[in-house]
Amino acid sequence: MLTKKRYSVKDMFLWSIGETLIFLTYAGLITFLYEILDFTFLDVPWTPVALIGTAVAFMVGFQNNAAYDRIWEARKIWGGIVNTSRTWGMKVQEMINNQYASSPVELEDIKKEKKVLIYRHIAWMTALRYAMRQRKPWETSHLSRSNRKWADLLHIPEKISSLEDNLMLYLSAEEEQYVLSKSNKQTAILYLQSKHIGKLKEKGIIWEFS
Repeated sequence: MLTKKRYSVKDMFLWSIGETLIFLTYAGLITFLYEILDFTFLDVPWTPVALIGTAVAFMVGFQNNAAYDRIWEARKIWGGIVNTSRTWGMKVQEMINNQYASSPVELEDIKKEKKVLIYRHIAWMTALRYAMRQRKPWETSHLSRSNRKWADLLHIPEKISSLEDNLMLYLSAEEEQYVLSKSNKQTAILYLQSKHIGKLKEKGIIWEFS
């Protein structure tokens, strides 16, 4: 789904050039046959045109409402992810320390643990991005030639670089190999995160009531 406040004439032209050319060719042909060759049987009364126009207006209105509902739902979910990510980052920074550790560790090691947890969370969001970009069985927009051309002009990041290349920035080689071997990669990353937190809790680096 594309959501912008304004679409320029150039955007609309690039997106609908194919359909526009077909429409102009068809309309020009009908006009030529009716006006020049006097094919009067092509004349259509206004009543069916008005009825069809009204039906199309209702259909477009329903589709607009459905599209707005999808946009609003996506905004709420994205807002939840943003807020939870901020909370997660603050908790990692403040609650991982030697205060309740059975055997205190070096501050440099604590910094490394924090970095791993934060980076793994970024890896989870990256995997989620790619999962959302996967084509669903019921989606048919890619079948339209104009939609495919429009998608090529958007330069979608998930289409330019692979998930593997992005995950290697945030995960170790062993963890990346494990995640890529799973069908649900986001859940696999959450499993690694949970396992890591459990180990930190055993060492007392994370307080059991945190």
